[in-house]
Amino acid sequence: MKIGDITKKYIEKSEKHGANNYHPLDIVIKKAEGVWVYDVEGRKFLDCLASYSAVNQGHVHPEILAPAIEQMKILTLTSRAFHNDRMGDFLEKVCTITKKEKVLPMNTGAEAVETAIKMARKWAYKIKGVPRDKAEIIVCENNFHGRTTTIVGFSTEEAYRDGFGPFTPNFKIIPYGDTEALKTSINANTAAFMFEPIQGEGGVIVPRDGFIRESYDICKRNNVLFIADEIQTGFGRTGRMFCCDWENVEPDVYIMGKAISGGFYPLSAVAADHSVMQVFNPGEHGSTFGGNPLASAIGIAAIDVILNYDLPRRSFELGNYFKNELIKINSPYVKEIRGKGLFVGVEIKQECGTARPFCEKLFEKGILAKETHHQVIRFAPPLIITKEEIDWALDRIREVLS
Repeated sequence: MKIGDITKKYIEKSEKHGANNYHPLDIVIKKAEGVWVYDVEGRKFLDCLASYSAVNQGHVHPEILAPAIEQMKILTLTSRAFHNDRMGDFLEKVCTITKKEKVLPMNTGAEAVETAIKMARKWAYKIKGVPRDKAEIIVCENNFHGRTTTIVGFSTEEAYRDGFGPFTPNFKIIPYGDTEALKTSINANTAAFMFEPIQGEGGVIVPRDGFIRESYDICKRNNVLFIADEIQTGFGRTGRMFCCDWENVEPDVYIMGKAISGGFYPLSAVAADHSVMQVFNPGEHGSTFGGNPLASAIGIAAIDVILNYDLPRRSFELGNYFKNELIKINSPYVKEIRGKGLFVGVEIKQECGTARPFCEKLFEKGILAKETHHQVIRFAPPLIITKEEIDWALDRIREVLS
């Protein structure tokens, strides 16, 4: 698609003044509503990325927008130096959906992951009795938990690590989905096992059935915290409120972000019972913006939209339909189609090149999707998408994949 003069102007300014840390498609989005976005040239596109699952509720959902505006007129920030009248209701809402006793609010997903790491280590020392500075956390190959130096230190993607060391020690890496490896990696100093129920950035990698339940049972037998990073898989994305619900597992610790605010504001949270969360004392961890009244009001409204419109059920039903229709295409370029709910990865055969040209062709036909790990097209539209809109997309996806 030829780059228009207006688009070119915006891109040139961004590239002149911004760091070269992303490789976006040649589109400059100006406004959005529901599942549709509009660029500065006036063109309309179907968003099949949903801001990496941050706008599960759809763009600028009116039932989140209204309370956000009202709160902005009254009070936006107090810092945690004082109480505010919105945070308690937000924390209660998150406790209700996670069935946990305590919640610690932060801003970004990476901050929530860092919070969980700090909590797990301190729990190991104060509660489990691990010797000081000996606590270990087990993670999985191909993980993506964020971009901080601690987190990239236990990534297996060299591009995420190159030039950022030295890294934090005491993280053990095991193959994703391998419960035998989990068993043999646990020792007396193991504090936690932290994993993604589906590896989104890793290529929408779905573990075998039973992995979550078996891993949970192994952790319980060994007094190891079971930490689920549901930042991308939570809030209905996979066809359940949380992806761990597929195997009726309630993690010791939930890490949440993205759709918890419906795309209106950076918001994240960690939920756990008092027996784990009690390790924090005043002054040991915090955030200027964590739990602020604006974020809390938005978080309450965003969760209510998920619940009131039963978006996990929509994701389950429409996701099954979408995935099955993609399989029927029987494309010569496709190695595998996988996913749960409206979280689908289409892996392109290596001999057919990377997924990037396919995303560019979809872009030309009015669909915004993004490649991940070179070979995979990730489809994750807002959960409010209709069957008619999916059919519209499928007509164009067939053209590209055929």
